[in-house]
Amino acid sequence: MRDISMERVNETRNAILDIIKSPTLTHEQKVSSMAGKADSLLEVLELPEGLDELLFCGIDKKCICDLNEGHAPVRPRYIIPDYAKFMKEGSEFLQLEPPKDLYEAINSLLIFYKHVPSVTNFPVYVGALDELLEPFIDDVDEATAKKLLRMFFIHMDRTILDSFSHANIGPIATKAGRLILEVEKELEHAIPNLTMKYDASVTSDEFALAAIDTALHSAKPSFANHQMFKSELQDDYVIASCYNGLKVGGGSYTLSRLILSNIAKRATDIKDFKEVQLPYVMDIMAKYMDERIRFEVEESGFFQNNFLAKEGFISQDKFTAMYGLVGLAECVNILMEKEGKPYRYSHHEEADALGVEIMDLIDAFNQSHTNKYCQVTGGHFLLHAQVGISDDSEISPGTRIPIGEEPEELLTHLKHCSLFHKYFPSGTGDIFPIDTTAHRNPEFILDIIKGAFQDHLRYLSFYASDSDVIRISGYLVKRSEIEKLRNGNAVLQNTTGLGLEATDNLRVQERKVR
Repeated sequence: MRDISMERVNETRNAILDIIKSPTLTHEQKVSSMAGKADSLLEVLELPEGLDELLFCGIDKKCICDLNEGHAPVRPRYIIPDYAKFMKEGSEFLQLEPPKDLYEAINSLLIFYKHVPSVTNFPVYVGALDELLEPFIDDVDEATAKKLLRMFFIHMDRTILDSFSHANIGPIATKAGRLILEVEKELEHAIPNLTMKYDASVTSDEFALAAIDTALHSAKPSFANHQMFKSELQDDYVIASCYNGLKVGGGSYTLSRLILSNIAKRATDIKDFKEVQLPYVMDIMAKYMDERIRFEVEESGFFQNNFLAKEGFISQDKFTAMYGLVGLAECVNILMEKEGKPYRYSHHEEADALGVEIMDLIDAFNQSHTNKYCQVTGGHFLLHAQVGISDDSEISPGTRIPIGEEPEELLTHLKHCSLFHKYFPSGTGDIFPIDTTAHRNPEFILDIIKGAFQDHLRYLSFYASDSDVIRISGYLVKRSEIEKLRNGNAVLQNTTGLGLEATDNLRVQERKVR
């Protein structure tokens, strides 16, 4: 174990004291925040040489970000239990028999959620809810079923206090799926997040239009290109957390991200960036992720001791890791400026071609790097277009076009997205606020989805421009709750604080309305 400098110890102590004294954090948020600071006092990992100058520095120079996972990982970042197995077999550890009706099914799921950890301490995946509940949905009349679902979703919203929690529905229409959409439209809750797996060949227009109607009221569901994800990850994939494609019964050990804009700042020109700076940083981040994974598998004891693994709800050999990135747009713009060219990302073919070339380099590196504990993805990490964090400033999520620089035409914007979505099996997406007139023409949005998915876009999100629930990046927050927090009042859900900071730092409420 490495010694920690007294400076960092004192920084952590002061941070913990600030948490204790905070007037806007709830008790649960204080406990969670202090727990997140505790393992920063440990150094149990053998860190690769050169990491310190890339990770432990100001956000304007940081080239690698570990997304606050801590220095002694106690569990994988994202865990995807096999809820279908749980519904069929129950759980010895939780002393639950397989549910026999809708009442027991909902009660069992709510109990199970309390025991699924993640980086946020809440489950980042709560199941393919339509598939899980469809076998029980006719146990009661439709009005009762809808009332039970309503209580189920209210319970999740009030107890899973983090909107990175994610449910799936689709691609096939079900009665449970229809009722879930009706309930979510009425509730307009931020939690859980929701994705429809959409496949034009099997998803009925009626089901898709109901989902669009719900999205225009509650900013969910988003729409995942089912054929695209299935071709890469097979049928047993889910969408979890922000928009992360992962395997059922597995998850992701870790997620670190390259801050491409800051790597570009280190370069003298494009050649130096491509041949020296980018390869150097990519190699160090991959080695850092390797070490985090090694500790989780070999030393933390999680896979040996947690009931999820012991009872087969997860399996270590179904886990992978996510190799993330942000700031491609700013990276391209910085490099264009260093070459004395006035071209900007999404506004000139040469700038966009450079963006594609950078992604090809990152993809090639990832395919050449191997990790023995990522068997489920062929020994490689999965690329991930990370959605950004509240500390980011002048750093756009993933490969997105910076807010305020979006093309005038939606088709042009979507064509630009299609250049980059193919690289990210573990998640990328774009967000479009929609003018309220779309309420009268949801078929327009369905046509967009169909055309975009034919053009190999992976994931799309929509919300009405006047909706209280908005999509910040990969998670949802209520505007009304943001204002409560801004006025110094405590709020129930911890992602509201992230939403407030993202509103101020990333201008997420200034996206171009379509």
